[in-house]
Amino acid sequence: MARMTAARAAVEILKREGVTDAFGVPGAAINPFYKALEEGGGINHTLARHVEGASHMAEGYTRTKPGNIGVCIGTSGPAGTDMITGLYSAIGDSIPILCITGQAPTNVIHKEDFQAVDIASIAGPVTKMAVTVLEAAQVPGVFQQAFHLMRSGRPGPVLIDLPIDVQLTEIEFDPETYEPLPVYKPAATRAQIEKAISFLLAAERPVIVAGGGIIGADASDLLVEFAELTQTPVIPTLMGWGALPDDHELNAGMVGVQTSHRYGNANFLESDVVLGIGNRWANRHTGYKLDVYRGERKFVHVDIEPTQIGRIFPPDYGVVSDAKAALELFIEVAKELKAAGKLPDRSDWVASTQERKATLLRRTHFDNVPVKPQRVYEEMNKAFGPDTRYVTTIGLSQIAGAQMLHVYKPRHWINCGQAGPLGWTIPAAIGVAKADPDAPVVALSGDYDFQFLIEELAVAAQHRIPYVHVLVNNAYLGLIRQAQIGLDINFQVNLEFENINTPEIGVYGVDHVKVAEGLGCKAIRVTEPDQLGAAFEQAKKLAAEYRVPVVVEAILERITNISMSRTMDISDISEFEDLATEPGHAPTSIKPLKV
Repeated sequence: MARMTAARAAVEILKREGVTDAFGVPGAAINPFYKALEEGGGINHTLARHVEGASHMAEGYTRTKPGNIGVCIGTSGPAGTDMITGLYSAIGDSIPILCITGQAPTNVIHKEDFQAVDIASIAGPVTKMAVTVLEAAQVPGVFQQAFHLMRSGRPGPVLIDLPIDVQLTEIEFDPETYEPLPVYKPAATRAQIEKAISFLLAAERPVIVAGGGIIGADASDLLVEFAELTQTPVIPTLMGWGALPDDHELNAGMVGVQTSHRYGNANFLESDVVLGIGNRWANRHTGYKLDVYRGERKFVHVDIEPTQIGRIFPPDYGVVSDAKAALELFIEVAKELKAAGKLPDRSDWVASTQERKATLLRRTHFDNVPVKPQRVYEEMNKAFGPDTRYVTTIGLSQIAGAQMLHVYKPRHWINCGQAGPLGWTIPAAIGVAKADPDAPVVALSGDYDFQFLIEELAVAAQHRIPYVHVLVNNAYLGLIRQAQIGLDINFQVNLEFENINTPEIGVYGVDHVKVAEGLGCKAIRVTEPDQLGAAFEQAKKLAAEYRVPVVVEAILERITNISMSRTMDISDISEFEDLATEPGHAPTSIKPLKV
């Protein structure tokens, strides 16, 4: 049997579990692990500038490709607490990442030793498992269990805390005979699927609500096949966006109080049966007026996590199952029904959903100076193709992006849906670009999100990780300002000031171009809408030439109210801007405006 340090055993397990990349920041209490990382080879490490940034890089990395598990590493004390936000974001969206922290020696953890904190207790509520390993011989088993838990059931993050003496202790471990534990995924039964599909057969206007669980299960192709077999329109959630292309004839649009389409809400409100697969009825999707959302509709809910069934409201029928396993059975049953001539003709219902898709559109074409944000997204649709992986977090920029951008493939809208931490976008985009260096990656931020973890741009410059970052700047906390309207205040949300070093930008304050360039990146400032298209094309060329992020900053009008509900009611959406009334108003809409 081979002898090695517990830290080296952990590294060998990472490799045998498929890990090829890690993100982190070394420190005294985790240095033995870093020594093992160097000696073991086989894992590419990206040095972050902030440990929270490393956790979001790991998230972006996981979210990009099926089977990926991002790893983030930090030392003891504040490194672990910095990564809590990443763990929270990951568990909220069912994203498996592994957080590894160093810890003070076992004999002084309880003595308030330097940077000794009970990180396992702190991380417990936002992980599937958080453990401080006190016996070196347990390290292999703990890491094996971590990967088993991250992949089994509802996926999620794990934190392993390693005291420095545990890392350094030699143990008996044979990497050659190591095997990952089998993954557990609950699967629906034939009887359950037959019962669930009976609701669709009895419906006149059914819809499928496709959640992020479908993308997580790598089951998007199965969703499309099932929807086409049964002629059932599909409403993707924000986390399920891309499960079927936006231009698919069965895509009925997104629903919600913020990140929704006018036609999506209208189509949903016409439905009579809803089959939710891999979704959790998030409040930005349903709103708080559940009586409106539920109406007289019948609901079937399929989800991998038993405690999600009935959490928001009781469905008429619930099935605990992995989305892929359920869809395989749905297709099997649907094919038999079709062969027997028992599938109803839904062509009229499908046609009506597409009619709304061609008539209920928001206007995007404005020639105003300063630029209106809607025009930015219109130009992004022109400049960036269907292979683009969009990365964003929260704010008016994200909400407007979800209303106006187009997504055609799974894992091409990479968004932290539940937690929504500012600063997420830059490090997550780095993780995405690291996971798929051949894909065009386009990040989208408002000015405040951009400033939160802006130092991570230097990481991408150092490691030559190119992507394009679209920065919409109105020098405001736009979403919070809009949320304050109901309280009749405009308090502590204004970021404007006159920068004495850059008077040409007026009251927009921070000179993001200088900052980005100072961090080793390229940057372009746009002040007029007709400049946007050329700026995006130049950004793509600069990113390819210099292999660094390229920031395109669009100077926006100071105040824009983006469409959303002020009452958290999907039937009561405030449209603050003019709607599209002629084709030139929405030239990049999925369907040309029908008037």
